[in-house]
Amino acid sequence: MSRIDTRGESAAEVLISRLLARVGNLGGGLHEPLFAGNEREYVTECIETGYVSSVGSFVTRFEKELALYVGAQHAVAVVNGTSALHLALVAVGVKPGDEVIVPALSFVATASAVALAGATPHFVDVSSETWGIDSTELRAYVSSSLRRDDTRLINKESGRPVTAIVPMHTLGHPCDGEGIKAVAKEFGLAFVEDAAESLGSFAGGRHTGLAGNAGVFSFNGNKTITTGGGGAIVTNDAELAARLRHLSTTAKIPHRFEFDHDAVGYNYRMPNINAALGVAQLEQLPDLVERQRSLHRKYEEALGDITLGSLRSESPGTTSNYWLQAFLLASGLAPQRDDILKACLDAGIPVRPLWRPLNTLTPYLQSPSAPTPVAEDLYSRVVCLPSSASLVP
Repeated sequence: MSRIDTRGESAAEVLISRLLARVGNLGGGLHEPLFAGNEREYVTECIETGYVSSVGSFVTRFEKELALYVGAQHAVAVVNGTSALHLALVAVGVKPGDEVIVPALSFVATASAVALAGATPHFVDVSSETWGIDSTELRAYVSSSLRRDDTRLINKESGRPVTAIVPMHTLGHPCDGEGIKAVAKEFGLAFVEDAAESLGSFAGGRHTGLAGNAGVFSFNGNKTITTGGGGAIVTNDAELAARLRHLSTTAKIPHRFEFDHDAVGYNYRMPNINAALGVAQLEQLPDLVERQRSLHRKYEEALGDITLGSLRSESPGTTSNYWLQAFLLASGLAPQRDDILKACLDAGIPVRPLWRPLNTLTPYLQSPSAPTPVAEDLYSRVVCLPSSASLVP
C-alpha cells in the first residue's frame, strides 16, 4: 500500500487511527437498531391480545403517524421495502413488457421491484453531487435515446414502452426530486420515489417521497427506524392510496363472510406486531435523526482535515438523515479501496463499499443502460462507515 502520510502511515492506518481516536469504539454492525422507548411495551401488548398479524390497531396507528411525520395524506404499510416498490409500480400502471428508468447506483431492490412487476430496468447514471439521478442529464438522455409514439415513450433500441422512473435518495441524501418530477411530467412518466433510506431527510423543506406519484420507505433492521421487516408507500393521491391498500390485502372485496377477489393481489400488509415496533420507533425518530447528524459532526472532526478524501455531506438546500456515513477516497486511492476495507474490518471497524452498479449484475447485464461513469467511479472509491445511532451518547 502506498505511503501518503508524513509519518509513513498507509491510507488505511491513517483512517483507522483517526476513527478510533476521535470517534471511539466502532464495533458492532454497520447500522444497528436502537431500542430506547416503548418497543417492549407495545410488542407485549400485541402478544397478550393475540393481535400479531395483519389485523390490529398498531398498523393503522403506524400509517397515520408516518403520514403525519412526512407530510403525506396517505400511508400504506407493507411487509418490506421491496414489496412496497413492487406494489407502487403496479399501482401506478407499470405492466409486463414495459421499461422503467432506475439509477445504476442503488441497492438491488430498486431493480428487483421492476423485474417483479414484469418490466425491465433501464439504467441511467447518477450525479457526482447528489449521488442520485441528475435531472439535466436525464432530460438529455431521454430526449436522445427515446422517442414518442402517440402518447407513449418508446426505447429506440428495444422498441419497448418506457412508462415510469424510480429515482433513489442514496444513503439518505435527497436527490433532485423536483427536477426529476419536471422531466417525468414532460415525458409522461409515472414517478415513484425510492425513499427507502431517507426517512428524516428533506429537500427545500419538504420530506423525501412526496415529489412523485408515490414514495416508498423501508424499515429493515438497518434503517433509521425499524419494524423488524417492513416498508410503506406514501402518497397524496386518495384513489392511488385506495388501490395500494386493496392490492396489498390480496384484492379481497370486503364482505362479512365471503371470500371474493377482483384482481390479482398481494399478501403484503404489515403485521400488527411489526407496526407496534414501528410506532415506538417513530416516537423516537427526531432523536434518532439528530444522533445520526451528531455522528456526522464527529466524523467531520475526525476526517475533515486529512488528504485521503472527503466525507459525504448534505447537498445545499437539503437536510440529510445521514442514514449511512460515507467517505469518498481521493481518486488516486481507488485501487486501494479493498485493502482499506479489509484493514478496517481486521481492526474491528464494520465498513462496507457502495453497491456494485446494478447494470453490472448478472440478472441485468442485458438490460438497457446509459453510460454510467459516475456510478462506477463512486463504487470504486466510497467507504461506508459505522452509522449506528448508538455511537452517539
